[in-house]
Amino acid sequence: MALSDRLEKIQTEKARVAGVKPSAAPEKRRKIVSTGSGSWGQMKRQVRDSLMEELGNKLYAKSNAEELKAVVSENLEAALNRAGIVLPSSQRPKFVAELTADLLGYGPLEELLSDPTITEIMCNGYNDIFVEKKGKLIHTDIAFTDEAHLRQVIEKIVATVGRRIDEASPMVDARLPDGSRVNAMLPPVAVDSPILTIRRFPAKPFTIHDLIRLGAITEDAGAFLEGAVLGKLNIVVSGGTGTGKTTLLNILGDFVPPDERIVTIEDAAEIRLSQPHVVRMESRPANIEGAGHIGIRELVRNALRMRPDRIVVGEVRGGEALDMLQAMNTGHEGSLTTIHSNSPRDALTRLDTMVMMAGYDLPVRAIRQQVAAALDLVVQIARFGDGSRRITHISEIQGMEGDIITLQDIFRYSFAEGGSASATSSGILKPTGLRPKVIEKLQDKGVDLPAKLFRPKTEQPAVPARLLSAANGRRPVR
Repeated sequence: MALSDRLEKIQTEKARVAGVKPSAAPEKRRKIVSTGSGSWGQMKRQVRDSLMEELGNKLYAKSNAEELKAVVSENLEAALNRAGIVLPSSQRPKFVAELTADLLGYGPLEELLSDPTITEIMCNGYNDIFVEKKGKLIHTDIAFTDEAHLRQVIEKIVATVGRRIDEASPMVDARLPDGSRVNAMLPPVAVDSPILTIRRFPAKPFTIHDLIRLGAITEDAGAFLEGAVLGKLNIVVSGGTGTGKTTLLNILGDFVPPDERIVTIEDAAEIRLSQPHVVRMESRPANIEGAGHIGIRELVRNALRMRPDRIVVGEVRGGEALDMLQAMNTGHEGSLTTIHSNSPRDALTRLDTMVMMAGYDLPVRAIRQQVAAALDLVVQIARFGDGSRRITHISEIQGMEGDIITLQDIFRYSFAEGGSASATSSGILKPTGLRPKVIEKLQDKGVDLPAKLFRPKTEQPAVPARLLSAANGRRPVR
């Protein structure tokens, strides 16, 4: 007789002598999982794995979320049984919705992506997710199941644009179908956990009227910028990360007349223009073998062979600055671009540095002469301490004095008493009272800007935005 059988017989005999009825063998019970965040996530993972093992490709053969949700609901009970889980009926709708999001969408990010007020999603870890709302960072209680779940979502996002991410290529820029920009990093580059950052853009692009309504710009400054674009001035939008440079670039691009050919060049396609004749180009990273890279500089050079009326570069970061300046100096007027910088003067200094990165041994004076001849305006935009974004400078490049490029502010943000950029956006963008030198150039292009736009005002005019009319010939400001 086996040892276990002998021990069981001894226990039974002891119970009989003591007059105690032996208890039945303990029944193997199904595991009931609570709805706490950890157990809930573990339960989803178990059922998700069970469904994928059982149904396989049938899950992804469905064309939309409703069909997939129906398949999940039909097979949920069997999957729960296989996983040894009892799910309260009150939790079933939530469970099916989250499980569908995991299988078809981007898991817990679906809730954030469906909120139009969120402009940025930052996953510092699987359970450490921040969002940006109205310019303010907020920590959320949303979490992935574990790091493997976060990595699975990152790989799904990257796969939609034909990119790959792994230990050999741990960084990638991509975009979601709605145009949101995605940056992802995996270990070993990301030290603690996979990192995912999603920058979102409004479904309906902002217009100049929206900026006026939000106080980011005045009506007079908006009219001046519209006239500058119509008059084919070369404009650089300068600002820090998240200040709204691309949004402003989109607004300026919409001022371009519909009968002109526009070529846009970007690292990740974000510019959305409404004109009928827009050609979009996007850079390409190197493949796993390190070949096939096509950078912004090559695209700028290629754009010159495409008969553009306007060239719009999403952002200059390196040697492409030289090619951009040469394009502006050789007949491609009215070009637009952005640059990371803290002030108009810093923007020009950064352009000097980036031109040097092109690999040519050019004297600093020659570089600055190129910059002064190519550019007309620098528009500085900043994010304030209260989360708002405002245009702080519209500066004109007037030429050279010795080895220095001369800048003149046409509009400058004036803080209210006691206000500062670190605390509040209380203030107004005011004209400095100086008449821009580019007025003559605009008049040659058929754009008349009245002198009243540049007269100092004590307060922002509380009237509806009235910008340049679409009349043929000269376009007066009414």
